[in-house]
Amino acid sequence: MVLMPSWNIHIAHVERLLARDGAEALGVRDPNAFLFGNLVPDIYVGYLVSPITKKIPYRTTHFADPAYVPQPAYWEFWERYARPSADAAGRVSDVVLGAWMHLLADNVYNAHNNRYIAERGIAPGEETRKRKQADFALFGRTLDISTQLHADDALLAQAAAFPQYAIAEPDARATVAVANDVVRDNRREHVTGTPDYCMLSAEFFSSTFERVCYLMERNLKAYARHGALWCGDFGSDGNA
Repeated sequence: MVLMPSWNIHIAHVERLLARDGAEALGVRDPNAFLFGNLVPDIYVGYLVSPITKKIPYRTTHFADPAYVPQPAYWEFWERYARPSADAAGRVSDVVLGAWMHLLADNVYNAHNNRYIAERGIAPGEETRKRKQADFALFGRTLDISTQLHADDALLAQAAAFPQYAIAEPDARATVAVANDVVRDNRREHVTGTPDYCMLSAEFFSSTFERVCYLMERNLKAYARHGALWCGDFGSDGNA
């Protein structure tokens, strides 16, 4: 298993952006489908949704080799699948838009992880990965999330038409169920105060969460203005 933000973190980013900016300013037409898209790259990796009708290698779903802390090339997804799928008005589906944001978030969190361990002389490896993933899970439980997904006709149609690979209806419905369980579990197991992280820190998560929100907002607002012709604020983060 590779290191990646938990779904509660992805959901929290979507809720934060929609609450602060509104869907229209971000180029989002269907918030339900957009939230679903923010989970799409993880569906067929095979860890979070089960059973599923197929599995797809992580390097295909995330545009990165499955190293201990991979940094997905979200710009490659945009160029290869998002932009070519745009309609005559230059708009992509909200599932595509969400998947793009998922990969951006993964890139930033993992780039910051890589920098964090390098600055402290922590050797990458399986034990380091486990400690980090535990910290991600703990941080996710500090976030207040409440949105429940709905497997409506619009979401299922966009999932089936996802340009990189079709998402079968049973898998889309299973994903919605898992996501809604994540939200319910997060509310039941919510962590208050500052957790005692085993590898990372509260400052790391606070600053990285804000960085992800900033880049998501900047990319989505530019897309809202220019459509798919816009080339994107691309580059592996650190400080893109």
